[in-house]
Amino acid sequence: MPKDSEVTTEADIKPKSVRRAKTWSDVVENLYRFQQAGYRDEVEYKQVKQVEQVDFWPETGFVKKLQRRDNTFYYYNRQRECEDKDVRKVKIYVY
Repeated sequence: MPKDSEVTTEADIKPKSVRRAKTWSDVVENLYRFQQAGYRDEVEYKQVKQVEQVDFWPETGFVKKLQRRDNTFYYYNRQRECEDKDVRKVKIYVY
């Protein structure tokens, strides 16, 4: 049985560095959606909400639905939602 300290180190994955997005891509779109819901990325979302999978639109691969920390749900469209003016606001974390 693992000790409490071992479990926390595995669960608390911290990014090594961060940079801003310069151009739109599918990855930037999904990061935008996670960050709109209050998370760094999919890693932190799964860690905080303790879920196995995130809902994605099968046609586009974009995030479909996220639950914020206050348990309110965000629902997203199939199409792109991150406008060009918002691309530079997206942070890309490196682990």
